[in-house]
Amino acid sequence: MKNIKKILAVMLASAFVFSLAACGSKDDSSTTDDSAATDESAGGEETLLIGGIGPLTGAAASYGISVKQGAEIAIKEINDAGGVTVGDTTYKFELAFADDEASEEKSPQAYNSLMDKGINVLMGCVTSGASIAISDLTYADGILQITPSGSAEDCIVNDNAFRICFSDPEQGVAMADYAVNTLGHKNIAVIYNASDEYSTGIQKAFEEEVIALGGTIAASEAFNTGDVDFNTQLTKIKGTDAEAIYVPAYYQDATYITKQAKDMGIDVQFLGSDGWDGVLGTVTDVSTVEGCIFTSPFCASVDTENVVAFVESYEAAYNATPDQFAADGYDTIYTFKAAMEEAGSIENADLIAEMTNITVNGLTGDKITFNASGAAVKEVKFVTVKDGGYEYTE
Repeated sequence: MKNIKKILAVMLASAFVFSLAACGSKDDSSTTDDSAATDESAGGEETLLIGGIGPLTGAAASYGISVKQGAEIAIKEINDAGGVTVGDTTYKFELAFADDEASEEKSPQAYNSLMDKGINVLMGCVTSGASIAISDLTYADGILQITPSGSAEDCIVNDNAFRICFSDPEQGVAMADYAVNTLGHKNIAVIYNASDEYSTGIQKAFEEEVIALGGTIAASEAFNTGDVDFNTQLTKIKGTDAEAIYVPAYYQDATYITKQAKDMGIDVQFLGSDGWDGVLGTVTDVSTVEGCIFTSPFCASVDTENVVAFVESYEAAYNATPDQFAADGYDTIYTFKAAMEEAGSIENADLIAEMTNITVNGLTGDKITFNASGAAVKEVKFVTVKDGGYEYTE
């Protein structure tokens, strides 16, 4: 089925690309949010319009804002360096970003609004549910879709879709191995969001791996999106011999859970998924998350040349420290650049066909490649909250 879809995607993309105009404003090379792009062609230079979808408002807005801003940093770098030359044409990048509020109902509307603007390729969606909701639409249109942070397996089920982040099962298994083999935890409790594909995908993989390693799931407690009272789940866990609590969920949930755990006198190791990135911005008492460890492909405190340069640019532009979602957005833009250069084309069929042949030296991976399923091949890393900041941990 995957190969058949690949052929169809290429055929659809080939037909679709003839209707795509190279659109944009010559004087604004960063972002357009509301106005439709205009045709531009002068002296062999054109604009490649990148669509972006993610939450700019709502509970998950931090993720979408970070992705958008990280992408803007990359776009400015590429444009300032002269753009991307394909054949006889040099392309400058422009970003049109639509707010989907992390909603499965609103992401198709956001996508359609971007298609009306004539986007050439798509960065998005930022969250898994929203990304899955547009997957068949982007496949039917034959457009190259790269989600920066949609980690559910179904985000890349179609052959026009790829992801920058690692998958839910990957990080669930990695955290289980780390918890049991490195931290020495044998009895682990889990609190997860039963109404979210992201959370349940990680929870399932984590629990299976813990058991396979000879550990025990002391309790597996569910909640639903929008819940803010976790006393029932925490009370059940407090009555077990759990040595750690794993919460594969977003930072808002982690904020409530860790605070309520401290209020109840629960003093065990907290472990989290990559959705925890940003939690220091929402807690009122940093001690509630001190020592917590979560999976992440990026840490702003790393002193490598590319990370330092990115952090400096980001802080100068937005007066904020970038998180992994900003780094995901940044790497996504450079992935489009690499695909264009490898394909020698901006036609979606050509870009899609070359995705498994490119290597991206990114912020979230030294040499990111993509396998036939559309997944990024890179290492899962671990970040700990220490002294009120983030740092990589071994």
